[in-house]
This record gives sequence, structure tokens and C-alpha cells, in this order.
Amino acid sequence: MDASAFTADFSMMKELAGLAKQGKGMVGVLLPDTTTSTRYVQYDAPYLKKAFEAAGLTSAQFKIDNANGSASTMQTQAEADINAGASVLLVDPLDPGSGAAIEAKAKAAGLAVIDYDRLVTGGPNDRYYVSFDNVKVGQLMGQGLVQCVQDWKVAKPNVLVMDGDPTDNNATLFAQGYNGVLSSKFSSGAWTKAGEPAGTWVPQQAATTFQQQLTAHPGINAAITPNDDNANAVISILKGNGVKPKTFPTTGQDASLPGLQNVLTGYQCGTVYKPIYLEAQAAAALAIYLRAGATPPSSLVNSTTKDSKTSQEVKSVYTTPIWVTPANMKDTVVKDGTVTVAKLCAGAVKAACTAAGIG
Repeated sequence: MDASAFTADFSMMKELAGLAKQGKGMVGVLLPDTTTSTRYVQYDAPYLKKAFEAAGLTSAQFKIDNANGSASTMQTQAEADINAGASVLLVDPLDPGSGAAIEAKAKAAGLAVIDYDRLVTGGPNDRYYVSFDNVKVGQLMGQGLVQCVQDWKVAKPNVLVMDGDPTDNNATLFAQGYNGVLSSKFSSGAWTKAGEPAGTWVPQQAATTFQQQLTAHPGINAAITPNDDNANAVISILKGNGVKPKTFPTTGQDASLPGLQNVLTGYQCGTVYKPIYLEAQAAAALAIYLRAGATPPSSLVNSTTKDSKTSQEVKSVYTTPIWVTPANMKDTVVKDGTVTVAKLCAGAVKAACTAAGIG
């Protein structure tokens, strides 16, 4: 079971059927919300369901919940899973503190624990972490912005760096990645860093922050935006100000439908495509090993991640992100079925799809 070998047809999961039969108890999955990113409803929940079912688990052997932005709701869902006889708990926390409390209670009850997508800093020892290489995600955004500034011929780049929520460890790793790429541009004086305000994952807050920064620094002509939803909020302001396509670079991640359309129409340089079907299968596979009391192979648990709060190295499964532009969109997100051509190329985006060879 190799973390790099999962495919869009979920065929590898069938190889775990024997192990799935040996396992005991339920696998509980706790997802955080439906607002900070469309991915949890659109991708994670259905892909996790498909992965478990492909391995042979019945609907009584796994349960997927969404906390809808409430830490207390997630706590209640976790307690329900524990009381229902769960043997493995996947946790994508709303914040590290509540996530660590949930995981501590689960470990005390004898469950195996997996951090899903976000590392639960301060979490218990002997847990696992499944995600993409999040520093790499940030690097791809930084590199994408550099290429875009060149391609769109942005003179004297004056860049606003917008981060995700600082309480999310992923946001810290993303920033580590893109700031590492951009630091030499700023230190050499080739680019100007307009600022790096407090981060958020809430698009409305991102829009307010961007408008404030634009008022304070009217010369801003490019921005690192940390995901597609925040980028879309920024792009709405740019469009309202009459900014033309391919003049003000922004970045993103998650390969959301609005993000992909913004990429095609020249308002976003690209988006980091994290094929969530890979992450979901990796998490489901790991859960099935742990549910059966089996040691997962090193080909699956292929890395470690340092918990900045405890300094422990957490056993990790990393899958690989991809930078998507109009040049490779057809062969990545469209080919994988992450988005349909009909939805992607609707309305005003049709001409841009045709130019990109999509349709």
C-alpha cells in the first residue's frame, strides 16, 4: 500500500478487503465546517465514503460527521463515536485546542487517532497524520506568483501577502512555503512587500482586510491569497474596481470551481490542486490498518511531521499537490473528474475554456 500509488478509480482500496474483514469497531471521521472551504462537503466526505466502501466496510462500520463550525458540536460527535464503539477516529479540527482535547479523550478510551489534513498541535503521542506536503503547497503558490508576475508583465511588483488563519497549523506551513520563495525577491528590492496582515480563512474577513490594505497602500498590484475562496473575495473587489484580467496576480489552492474559473479568466495565476481522492484513500487505508491492529507499511506512512507544541515527530502520510493553470487543467482536474466541463465552462467562462482546449 503505497501513498503515491492511489488512483482516481479507488481500485487500490479493494486490496484492503481482507484487512477490513479482520478489523473491529467503527471508524469515526470528524470534519470541521462547510464555510472555510467547499472541499469538505464537495470532496472529502464523498471520497472518504467511497474509499471505505471500496475496501469493503459497510455503512455501520464508518461514520462521517461535519461540525458545521462548532467545536462543541465536534466534541459531541466525537463522544457519540466513542460511545458507539469506534476503534479509530479521524479528526480534522476546528482549532488545535479543541482537537487535542477530543484526541486525548479518544486515546484514553483506547481508540487509534489520525489527524486528517490539519495537524493537531499538542495532540497525544502515538498518533498519525495524513495530509499533503503543506510546505510544498505554499512553495507552489509562491512559484506560481513569480511565474505569473513575469508572464503578465507586472512592473514593479508591490505584493500583499495574505495568510490563512494563524490558529491552523497548515496556514503556518503554507506561509513557510511561499515566504521562502518570495523572501529573496523582497530582500533584493526587486519586489516590494506591501504588508502581511493577520490571516483568516473566512472570505468576508479576507475581503475586508484586502480593502483596508488597498486603501492604505493603493499601489498594491499583486497578492498571495492563501486559498481559492479568499482569492475569490479579493477578485470580487478587483472586478468592482474595474481591474482587467491578467494585470493583478492572485493565488489559491483547493481547485474549487470558482477558483478554476478565476484561473481560466485571468484573475488568478493558478490553484494548488490537492487531489483529495488521494488524501481520502490514504486516510481510509491507514484507518483500516489501525482498525485491524496491523502496523501500516512505510510505503504508506512515508514521513514525519514535527508538532511545534510538543516537539514530537508525528508519523505521517504525505500525498503530492499539483499547481494547476490553464495549460494543464484539462489533464488534471478535468481528467480526474474533480469538476465537470459543463459546470466549469458555463456562461462567460466558455471562451476561456475553448482557449485552454477544454470542452
